[in-house]
Amino acid sequence: MTDPVGDQYQGYPYPARDPADEAKRLVRGSPSRWVEIQHYVFAGRRDPAAPFRALVAGGGTGDGAIMLAQELAERSGPGEVIHLDPSAAAAAVAVARAEARGLRNLRFHQGSLLELGGLGAFDYIDCCGVLHHLADPAAGLSALAAALAPGGGIGLMVYGALGRTGVYPAQAALRLLAGPGVPAPARLETARAFLADLPPTNWLRRNPHLHDHLQGGDAGLFDLLLHARDRAYTVPAVQDLLAQAGLRARAFIEPVRYDPLTYLADPALRARAAALSASDQASLAELIAGNLRKHIVYAVRAETDSGPARPAGPGTVLVLRDGDGPALGRGLAGGGRLKVDLDGIGLRVAVDAAGARLLTLLDGRRSLGDVRQLLAGDALGEAFAFQAACDRLYAALGPLNLLLVARAG
Repeated sequence: MTDPVGDQYQGYPYPARDPADEAKRLVRGSPSRWVEIQHYVFAGRRDPAAPFRALVAGGGTGDGAIMLAQELAERSGPGEVIHLDPSAAAAAVAVARAEARGLRNLRFHQGSLLELGGLGAFDYIDCCGVLHHLADPAAGLSALAAALAPGGGIGLMVYGALGRTGVYPAQAALRLLAGPGVPAPARLETARAFLADLPPTNWLRRNPHLHDHLQGGDAGLFDLLLHARDRAYTVPAVQDLLAQAGLRARAFIEPVRYDPLTYLADPALRARAAALSASDQASLAELIAGNLRKHIVYAVRAETDSGPARPAGPGTVLVLRDGDGPALGRGLAGGGRLKVDLDGIGLRVAVDAAGARLLTLLDGRRSLGDVRQLLAGDALGEAFAFQAACDRLYAALGPLNLLLVARAG
């Protein structure tokens, strides 16, 4: 019996990518940025010179595998990434992209994540946009958890139920109009005609946070509205899925999205929300925000006892995830506010003068000890003032997934 999901990705590798574009840009995203793995999985404590093995399970056309392999190559550390996918067509695109970049630390295996025997153990596993298409997601995640090396972790992305409002009624309508027995090109033609006729009251049309059917070509349209197997999760359902595999969440990305205090201004409501457990706070934030169309989470084994990364210690290296720390610091000289858009929810995040000054010295290589030495003789260089400024800056930018601990010490 044929697998309809496998057939879909053979015919329409997803996401659609052109290997020639590798000369122009590197597709980056979460999970699986190297600095995020260091921060969320290893709390900045992993020796960056230690050998590192990663598996990208269900790697598709290669976004996650190419990104991680490129970042590992740039840091010149001993690392290997394995791209695993059952679709030969999708893997062929990923192979061509790797060749365009000259990557030598990326290997390819065709197969299912349910059959990992022989591949060995992994320090990190990426499974982005895959579990929600499996017949048994819990079995899939358990198989991945069993392949983790001691102290390792997993980066997941699964669909968010509330942020995908409108998708599933549209999928049901299209099954009635052109079900799986209809040839794929005809189903795509039906879907385009259907989208053109949607009234303004339709929930898919009213959801501004969904773009694949509009911008992702045939592969994006098929993946969103004609998928053979597709489910979405709430925060509690994600927590349950992790628990079944013996895992626990280290962080949802970006953390600020999963904090109800991001959205609540009333003091009484904020006090009630703050009294909730961390799990219930994340669930409440999802219910309030309404726009979380996917859940990205870093997870470790439930028994892992290492604490979270902290911006403390002279050997600690703080890294701005994106952008130029010194340039940002200069732009905020004297203190200011960063404008942040959370898919339609605007935030203005305050950075004080001391934090702006610290940013001008955070180049991704200097340790906090080095930074403090540069401030010798300045009031900000005093031990208490320096650590307090680091804590405030981290409290402002850490929840945005912008300021991360690349090395702790």
